[in-house]
Amino acid sequence: MLNQETHNKLVGLQLHGLAAAFQAYLDQTHGRDELAFEERFGIFVDREWSERQQRRLTSRLKSAKLRESACMEDVNYRHPRGLDRSVMQRLATCQWVKEHEAVLITGMTGLGKTWLACALAHQACRDGYTSTYMRVPRLLHGLGIARADGSYVRELARLAKADVLILDDWGLSPMDETSRHDLLEVLEDRNGLKATIVTSQLPIAAWHDTIGDPTVADAILDRLVHRSHRIEMKGPSLRGPRKEKEKANE
Repeated sequence: MLNQETHNKLVGLQLHGLAAAFQAYLDQTHGRDELAFEERFGIFVDREWSERQQRRLTSRLKSAKLRESACMEDVNYRHPRGLDRSVMQRLATCQWVKEHEAVLITGMTGLGKTWLACALAHQACRDGYTSTYMRVPRLLHGLGIARADGSYVRELARLAKADVLILDDWGLSPMDETSRHDLLEVLEDRNGLKATIVTSQLPIAAWHDTIGDPTVADAILDRLVHRSHRIEMKGPSLRGPRKEKEKANE
């Protein structure tokens, strides 16, 4: 009876990992334990810590809304698309996130740019950072709506909070004045404070013309390109039968 009350109190305190470990202990040992108290207690604490970490990771991934279910362990280096294993391994340490740098991924469509960006963001979530996925056209559209309904500043603040922000499909079409100023605001809030991932079909050399206004383009690229890791993906598209796409992380 006392053990059941203890278990119920642990659940009531929302110590679900500790409660599960305590119940498993009772089921397996029937109250007889060959371990010292501090050893058994350490096992209980480890279980609670692990379950809390998993719940937090689940919450971060849910909030990130990553477009692809991807992780760095599944990166395919067999396909000739220019990925350097040593570079990927360094990025997987998330030091670039800690140092508030950018990762710029370019290449033709079908090479897995979005997948790779999501894998990097997924790793960041696993390491305790928050991430947010946005397609640039939808981001700019959403900021336009926010400006109209008075939530513009609040939306900028939300984007600024993410430790890692994915800007997918950069440069699909030339930017108008409002779009480039909105993008500058987003990047200004992150400059030296947060990390950013950009994917684009265009080479970085063409970004200046796509942005349009030379002065604003200089400001945007200065905040984005100066401290960045560049991944230029090449080779044939991975697009094809679903089976082949799955093999190649697409």
